[in-house]
Amino acid sequence: MPIKNTAFPQSEYDRRLALTRESMAAAEIDVLFVTNPSNQNWLTGYDGWSFYVHQGVIVPLEGDPIWWGRTMDANGARRTVWMEEENIIFYADRYTQAADIHPMEDLASHLRIMGFSDKRIGVEMETYYFTARAFSVLAHGLPEANFIDASTLVNWNRLIKSDLELNFMRRAARISELVIERAMEIAEPGMRKHDLVGELFKTSVQGEDDSWGDYPAIVPLLPSGKDASAPHLTWNGDALQKNEATFIEQSGCYRRYHAPLCRTIFFGKPPKYMSDAAKALTEGLNAGIEVARAGNRACDIARALDTELLKVGIERPNRCGYAVGLSYPPDWGEHTVSLRAFDETVLEAGMTFHFMPGLWMDDWGIETTETILIKEDGAAEPLCNVPRKLFVKD
Repeated sequence: MPIKNTAFPQSEYDRRLALTRESMAAAEIDVLFVTNPSNQNWLTGYDGWSFYVHQGVIVPLEGDPIWWGRTMDANGARRTVWMEEENIIFYADRYTQAADIHPMEDLASHLRIMGFSDKRIGVEMETYYFTARAFSVLAHGLPEANFIDASTLVNWNRLIKSDLELNFMRRAARISELVIERAMEIAEPGMRKHDLVGELFKTSVQGEDDSWGDYPAIVPLLPSGKDASAPHLTWNGDALQKNEATFIEQSGCYRRYHAPLCRTIFFGKPPKYMSDAAKALTEGLNAGIEVARAGNRACDIARALDTELLKVGIERPNRCGYAVGLSYPPDWGEHTVSLRAFDETVLEAGMTFHFMPGLWMDDWGIETTETILIKEDGAAEPLCNVPRKLFVKD
C-alpha cells in the first residue's frame, strides 16, 4: 500500500483531511487546489524538490485528494504520498517552462472533467508557488468558476501540532542544539565564515542516531559586526574578527519539521551596551515564555518581551516571532500567528512558535531565540536546551 512510504500513519492524514474539509465547508469551497509544498506534504505526504515547477494537490469535499504535477515527478508522488495510483495525475513535459503553453491549461482540463468548471474553487493566492500567470491561465480555462482566496486555509489547520508532529520537532530541536554547540566550539577569530558554515551544514545533516538531518527551509544566517544590523544576511569568505558579534540563526530539520534556534557569539570583551541589551533580551525571553500559556494571547508574549527591553531603552518595531513547524524553502514560518502587540490569537496547547526577538540596531545586532511549545498547563516549553545568553570567547 502507498501508506508504507509516508512519514505518518493513515489516521494522521485522515485527521488533517477532515480539518481541511471543515474549513472548506465553512468557506463554501467545493474544491481546493493547494500549491504550497508544506500544505501538500501535510495533506498527502508528498516530498520532493519539485516546487520550482507547477504542481499541487486537488482536494474535493469527498474522496481522496489528487496529486497533480509534472510527468517526471509522478514517480516521486508514487514514492511519498498515501493515495493510490488513480489519484496521481500529471501533465506532459511539453508544458514545463514553455512560452506558448502553460501547465494550468492541463489543470483546468482536469477540473472540468471532474465537474468543477462552474464551482467555487479555492486557490492559494498569497503563496510563493502560485504565480500571477498561473492564476490568469487557470481562470481563463475555467471562465464559469468562482475562485475563492484560500491562501492560508490549510496553514491555520496546521497550527496545533499532533503528538506525532511534536516528536519530529523535538528531533529537529536536538539537531539545532548540536549545530549551535558545534558553532560555539569551533568558531574563533580568523576562521573564514564559509568554513564555519560548512561545518554547521555537516553537523545539521549528520544529526544524531536515527534523527538524520533534512535540508532546512532557510540557510544559516551569519552576519557579523555592522552586518549584524541586518537580519537576513547569510555568509561570505570573510574571517571572523575580534571585537565583533556574530549571530547564528539556523534550524535543525527532521522530515521537513523545524525548530529554529539562534545564539550570538562575541570575540573579546563586549561593550556594555551590548551586554546590557543581551541581558535584557534574555529577561524578555524568560518573561515571554512565562506568559506563553494556553488561554493567553499571542500579543501577551510580545508585550512581556517589550517591557524588559524598554528597561534598557530598546524599542522593537518588528514582530518577535511566528508559528513554525513543517516547511519548505524559502521560509520556515507557517504564515498564521505572529507574536506582536496587536495579534489577539488565543494560545492553545500544541501550538509551536519561533520566539524570535532579534535586536538589529544601527551598526550592530544580536539574536537569542527559542522554539517554544504551548502546553496544556503552565508556561511554554522551549524545545531546545542551550544557555540563553550572549556567548563570549577571547
